[in-house]
Amino acid sequence: MVPWHQDRIASPAYESHPAFDPRTGDFYFVRSAPDFTGWRIFMSRCTKDGWSEPVSPSFAGDGVEADPFFTEDGKSLYFISTRSTDGIVRKELDIWRVDRDANNVWGTPVRLPAPINSDGREWFPRLMPDGWLYFGSNRPGGFGKTDIYRARQDKDGAWQVENLGPAINGPNDEFEAELSKDGKRMIINANDGFYESHLTNDGWTPKVKMGAEINANGSEVGALLSPSGRSMLFARDTKGPNSGEFFLQRDPRDKDWPPRCPAK
Repeated sequence: MVPWHQDRIASPAYESHPAFDPRTGDFYFVRSAPDFTGWRIFMSRCTKDGWSEPVSPSFAGDGVEADPFFTEDGKSLYFISTRSTDGIVRKELDIWRVDRDANNVWGTPVRLPAPINSDGREWFPRLMPDGWLYFGSNRPGGFGKTDIYRARQDKDGAWQVENLGPAINGPNDEFEAELSKDGKRMIINANDGFYESHLTNDGWTPKVKMGAEINANGSEVGALLSPSGRSMLFARDTKGPNSGEFFLQRDPRDKDWPPRCPAK
């Protein structure tokens, strides 16, 4: 376990929720106040001098915005936002998607419909290759205050939402679910740190809390698994002058991940 300190990315603010653009190699992340409020999405480009000074992406809106996630082909990015729509200033976080063209120009973000978005808060959207969209929500009817759900469109294009059940969700909060590319490993961010579950023929195994090397103080958030699913980049509040910083748990077989900048 090592800090992933990158010049111009690390700052006295709180950095979290990393995402690498599969098309351009740009680095997207969330920067917020040291007390983890006022979330905003930033992006940085890899240059010969390292990561560039972070800037807001072209699709940035008003309100708070967080949890960027790229689809595998890099065509779309999902995120959460309280941005205003149709003249309505929203108080709750909803899931949005923004698409881009062949020249990598981002279009206008679109708010996902109900029943994905609810009257409550939605978190951490993750679209898998099989079409299932995983996310957290504090909507009524769950096992706890906030649960992990997934949704997929049926043959008529309507979204169907289901709760992942008691193996994943408990009586408190499960906010975020990061899945490996093969869909067989899940990292769950709960109110007291990271948990892990694996997919078997009988479904997801009951989540198990990860060790003290990962869960140092319970502030860990925003997991990103490597393409192999063996390594993880995440944020932790260091309780020091730099507040939230990135940390890397890397399997020796993932020696080229995260991508180096500048590339060697």
